[in-house]
Amino acid sequence: MLKAVILIGGPQKGTRFRPLSFEVPKPLFPVAGVPMLQHHIEACAKVPNMKEILLIGFYQPNEELTRFLFNAQQEFKISIRYLQEYSALGTGGGIYHFRDQIVSGSPEAFFVLNADVSSAFPLTEMLSFQKEHGEPNSFVILGTTANRKQSMNYGCIVENEDTHEVLHYVEKPSTFVSDIINCGVYLFNPDIFQHIGSIFQKNQQDMLLFPYDGEEPTNGWHRAEAIRLEQDIFTALAGQGKLYVYKTLRFWSQIKSAGSAIYASRLYLNQYHKTHPERLASNKEGGPKISGNVYIHPTANIDPTAMLGPNVSIGTGVTIGAGVRVRESIILHGANLQDHCCVLNSIVGWDSTIGKWARVEGTPSDPNPNDPFAKIDSETLFRDGKLTPSITILGCNVSIPSEISRGPLFSRVLHRHLRLRLRPGAAQLQASPAQKKVESRVFHQQRFVRYTP
Repeated sequence: MLKAVILIGGPQKGTRFRPLSFEVPKPLFPVAGVPMLQHHIEACAKVPNMKEILLIGFYQPNEELTRFLFNAQQEFKISIRYLQEYSALGTGGGIYHFRDQIVSGSPEAFFVLNADVSSAFPLTEMLSFQKEHGEPNSFVILGTTANRKQSMNYGCIVENEDTHEVLHYVEKPSTFVSDIINCGVYLFNPDIFQHIGSIFQKNQQDMLLFPYDGEEPTNGWHRAEAIRLEQDIFTALAGQGKLYVYKTLRFWSQIKSAGSAIYASRLYLNQYHKTHPERLASNKEGGPKISGNVYIHPTANIDPTAMLGPNVSIGTGVTIGAGVRVRESIILHGANLQDHCCVLNSIVGWDSTIGKWARVEGTPSDPNPNDPFAKIDSETLFRDGKLTPSITILGCNVSIPSEISRGPLFSRVLHRHLRLRLRPGAAQLQASPAQKKVESRVFHQQRFVRYTP
């Protein structure tokens, strides 16, 4: 018997995903036409003898999450439950807090997956690897290869090349350690809770010695339970003959920022050729012209003269007019792309409108195509004294007037009931007279302008 745990985080995490995370929890954001979490759940459900999938996070249960869980259970015919943390407990603290639910039914092993990664999720291969290379009670980390510079942005693994045992583990080192990085997917057995428990006891002892540590006394229990698998557990287990790494050659990428969702969508759309060819649109008589991998929801209304692709996802209830061009973009529920507009390297938010002949264009943030081990970067807003180009993101209910061009130089994130009036040649935004208060914030990778009536 096997189980799986998916760590979904909470609302104060993933701020780089704003403004999209204002409307929907980040794990439910659609990537390649389905919620991000659905890719994880589908991979877990395919593993033989998988009996239950647990989601752990500190989102408040809401109608959207409840509906998603119900639909996923119906589709994959497996028990799926959400366990809410009382606070952010870290990647290790959450599974330790709910250890009784995880070990209920006596599973021989369980997977732990981070929700903010896109991957082929070779879970069955990890099981086979554990039986062939590890001790009966050993643990497995999914790893992949990164280039030398980017590897320092991840957990780095030094392995025994013959046995694949993890000899040394460092989370985001300041100097180069190894080009093998942690993918955020693990295979554990119930023995892992003994190791996490020892860290918990140590934290309790530290709490008695230093009861305040800058916090209120009531927060002490939270301090003891806040445990990180990467820094607290893997570092201690390395070199002890208990921890192994399975290196995958299949695709993997983080989904930290909104821009990385477009790249993740491309990876999943490409995988659909093998897993879900029925989800990929094709050129048909009387339909739009399709170039490359494109997902179109059946409820979308698309003019036959439109041209879509490559790497395009069209959500529910979207309307696309005559002569529209969309490439490398995600179009979300209810968006209206009017005649002859052009959308490139962008995310168009829920119920947003792009006027006739308008152009919305961002700058792609893809990994270096000439480096087979390159990963997508989480760029800062400024680099070398210059604004870093990024994709363009339109939030919820944004309206772009006709014949307006939004290029990469002035790429902004626009959110909620905002109508733009751009002066020719200017990068200036004006609110309507009814909008009295303007709150301007700067977020990672893009400018974010929020209007509060």
